[in-house]
Amino acid sequence: MKVTTPGADGRQRIMDAAAELFLRQGYPETSLRHIAGAAGMKAGSLYYHFDSKDDLLTAILRQGITVMVDAFEAAAADVASAPPAEVIATHVRAHLGALFEHGPYTAAHVITFHTAPAPVREAIVPFRDGYEALWAALLGDLAEAGALAGDVKIGLSRLTLFGAMNTAIEWFDVERSSLDELADTIAGQFWTGVAASGGRR
Repeated sequence: MKVTTPGADGRQRIMDAAAELFLRQGYPETSLRHIAGAAGMKAGSLYYHFDSKDDLLTAILRQGITVMVDAFEAAAADVASAPPAEVIATHVRAHLGALFEHGPYTAAHVITFHTAPAPVREAIVPFRDGYEALWAALLGDLAEAGALAGDVKIGLSRLTLFGAMNTAIEWFDVERSSLDELADTIAGQFWTGVAASGGRR
């Protein structure tokens, strides 16, 4: 194995290797030695960039949230004047794209967050809450505009939608179907359930 010393790209290479390992074999089962080997480094070199494995996981989860926020903001710009149903569908597709098309960072966030050590969760919660707040505001704006049923519960609706999108990372096969089809299905089922006037657009 070729061993490299810490360099300008060392931090990212470590994160790439760790994110993949955390996703594939789990956080508790992945040692710093495993990560160093996958990154082509000596184990001690990891401490040049990260204080601990928890510190490394925190950085990975934070990057995963950044990817999702960027996807949300790009979707919002694309549908600034679109009909409500298109707004929901575009944001669902953006969220799924972040999960499936941006490497293991976002998928690792979904899979590992709830079992991560408490200090890691505490560090990530503010960023996680910030992303969830974007969705709550989106649904709240649609409700205020009369596009959602008057008795819709924004919090529960968001959680239901997140459940459908996030659990797909565990069972959806992108080689057998497309993300566009999955997004259309999730958005369509959500829209039928909460849209006002029988799903008027």
